[in-house]
Amino acid sequence: MLASTPASADFRLCNNTESRVSIALAYTDGENWVSEGWWNLKPSGCETLVRGPLAAEFYYVYAMDERGGEWKGKAFMCTRDREFRINGRQDCFVRGFDRTGFFEVDTGKDAKNWTVQLTDTSAGRSSP
Repeated sequence: MLASTPASADFRLCNNTESRVSIALAYTDGENWVSEGWWNLKPSGCETLVRGPLAAEFYYVYAMDERGGEWKGKAFMCTRDREFRINGRQDCFVRGFDRTGFFEVDTGKDAKNWTVQLTDTSAGRSSP
């Protein structure tokens, strides 16, 4: 008898640009906000940011490429320059963090996995 392997359930992000991209992710578990980063994706690379079934309907992403271009939005979360995992999204400056605008990803109520594709023409992208 063959054992079946359950389908993977993950939140993934793919870099479909020609530049290395740094990514930060934020989400809530229903009570608390968490922001974390940085994942560095090479051109045409993909990375799993959250492993397992998606617990939240909305995830928030901020990305920046090595040329200064950004994928951003109006949902402000706490970040910092080096690797981080920050609880809460309030009082970023007071707590010694940066305040960064993330864009919202609506995965739907029943999604088990989701992949975000970053392209040079993604909504929310700006160049210097």
